[in-house]
Amino acid sequence: MKRPETAKIRNIALVGHGTSGKTTLTEALLFSAGATTRLGRVEDGTTTTDFDEDEIRRKISISTALAWCEWKGHKITLVDTPGFAAFLADAKNALRVVEGAVVVVGATGGVKVSTEKVWSAAAALELPRVIYLSKMDKDRADFVRALEDVRKNLSASAVPVQVPIGQESGFTGVVDLVRMRALRFTPDGTGKAVEEDVPAAVRDLAESQRATLVEAVAEADDELLEKYLEGTELSETEVREGLTRAIRAQKLFPVLCGAPARNIAVTPLLDLLVEAFPSPLDRPPVEGKDAKDGVVRCEAKDGGPLAALVFKTIADPFAGKVTMFRIYSGTLNSDSAVLNANKGAKERIGQLLLLRGKQQTPVESLGAGDIGAVVKLKETQTGDTLCDEKTSVRLPEITFPIPAISFAVEPKAKGDEDKMSIAFTRLREEDPTIQIRFDPQTRETVVSGMGRAHVEIVAERLKRKFGVEVVLKTPRVPYKETIKARVREVQGRHKKQTGGRGQFGDCWIHMEPLARGGGFEFSNQVVGGSIPRNFIPAVEKGIVESMERGALAGCQVVDLKVILYDGSTHPVDSSEMAFKLAGRLAFRKAMTQAKPTLLEPVMTVEVVAPGDCMGDIVGDLNSKRGRVLGIEAKGRNQAVKASVPLAEMLEYDSRLRSITGDRGDYSMEFSHMEEVPAHIQEKIIAESKPAEEEEE
Repeated sequence: MKRPETAKIRNIALVGHGTSGKTTLTEALLFSAGATTRLGRVEDGTTTTDFDEDEIRRKISISTALAWCEWKGHKITLVDTPGFAAFLADAKNALRVVEGAVVVVGATGGVKVSTEKVWSAAAALELPRVIYLSKMDKDRADFVRALEDVRKNLSASAVPVQVPIGQESGFTGVVDLVRMRALRFTPDGTGKAVEEDVPAAVRDLAESQRATLVEAVAEADDELLEKYLEGTELSETEVREGLTRAIRAQKLFPVLCGAPARNIAVTPLLDLLVEAFPSPLDRPPVEGKDAKDGVVRCEAKDGGPLAALVFKTIADPFAGKVTMFRIYSGTLNSDSAVLNANKGAKERIGQLLLLRGKQQTPVESLGAGDIGAVVKLKETQTGDTLCDEKTSVRLPEITFPIPAISFAVEPKAKGDEDKMSIAFTRLREEDPTIQIRFDPQTRETVVSGMGRAHVEIVAERLKRKFGVEVVLKTPRVPYKETIKARVREVQGRHKKQTGGRGQFGDCWIHMEPLARGGGFEFSNQVVGGSIPRNFIPAVEKGIVESMERGALAGCQVVDLKVILYDGSTHPVDSSEMAFKLAGRLAFRKAMTQAKPTLLEPVMTVEVVAPGDCMGDIVGDLNSKRGRVLGIEAKGRNQAVKASVPLAEMLEYDSRLRSITGDRGDYSMEFSHMEEVPAHIQEKIIAESKPAEEEEE
């Protein structure tokens, strides 16, 4: 295609709660614009933007997808985003690279928690937004009720620019409130409409909502307000132009409605996007940093220095890595060289692409405002900036949320550990919200993600894309051991005589507890040379090695001090090894006398949910040995902070979904270690014995 001028580019994200109809609306927009030849269906797995096998099987969007089309001389890049909580980070990344958002709300279910989250994210970026009430043809679809829900939970500045003709299965079209003309759509799914007078059945609703629209437009513009208050009727042109200014200034958020699955009332949304939404030229320049951390304003000019942000990566084991980017300034050409400003590495750009789902359209160049893709970049990852080699600039990096849930993971086939590690590295390029780490204490590889479904999909992709089948388990809690009492004069004596040179090491220690978080201290108070100085580090080393496996449950020992004060040697048989073994013996003996106890990690947990769920949430946290620290308002929701043992939070993801009906969210971070109650210690110690025997 011939690249349009930047003024005729529209980059639009479709956001909202899962199952609200974003992908179906994307499909109808593409079909109506002539970009596709058939209307795909989520149920059949035939949509353009849900092309991944996991998405087709689960019938939900998991990953952001791009799809471009042309409408009335404008190039529109639609960014179809996931809506379920576990994948919202992808949707928020997409909002970084667009000029506006279509917030899709199901007319049957109304505003959900994820809708509020993406609305807030778009508001933080000061993006113009339109609300599209989808599924108007479904049972229990109610325009008035959905509109009230939008105004209550999203913005009081949401104002209809359409009202529906008919309801539920009788929905056939809309009334355009700016022109006060009805559009009835044919039932064949072609998206064709017949314009007619406003039907009598909806005239009262249309007139009252038009009056609301005109008043809202006037209030958003001082000049129009003065004319309106003087009693002069605003013309259609004045209303249209005033509405455009109000949308771009985020003073008003137009509400449209339709039934995308039947391609009813989709083209009016395309018209609104090209007429009222801003181009890249109409948005403020993005600010980056140069090599000396000076501020650089990246203006949307093809002739400016190149500045492009990578916002999405797809790891394909066959086609290679697909890198999606948004150009804020300058022009990028196929078969060229650029600088990755974050890595300080040069990258070779091959064939530039426009994406429509998995379909790739080669292009020679992309300019300011364009969103495109390239394959097989070596160093570049999500969040990196691509720029000219001579004019280095770094755009603000993308921040990723802290994972909410963790699982221990191990390959089904022995010997696949290295293969699994490589596959995880590739998947992290695609999804940086995944975290992988090895816990040396529990000897487990732990994978963390934004929710159970997220981690399960990661496991499925490991198998499908990289041939590594893994097992997910609830991770072990990294308990630790410590002591509660001081012990004095404990001897560790190692003596072995088996012919030839023997082994002899003898040491005496005191041991005492330290404050929580004190770690380990070793004090040498040997006098008179009873232990030669060259053997003292061996005693400490033996103690440190013994601290890796405590006396109760084989956990790491922490928060204690050992004082070495005496010992004896043999002129021939003493050695570093003998004193290291003596140190081990002394430590193990002292541990049994010093009232050992188990410590568990305690987390600071924040749960955000609607107020009507707070009673159940607090009760549940209390039942998990939690201590509520406080409750405060957070938007229309409430947030409760609590201190809860990690052992009680391992399955909290599904528990919270159950309590809140998937309307809640939580985050947690490590706070401190705390002694485990005695009755729970007994159970942990009993469960640890078989595992210790297996290792031995």
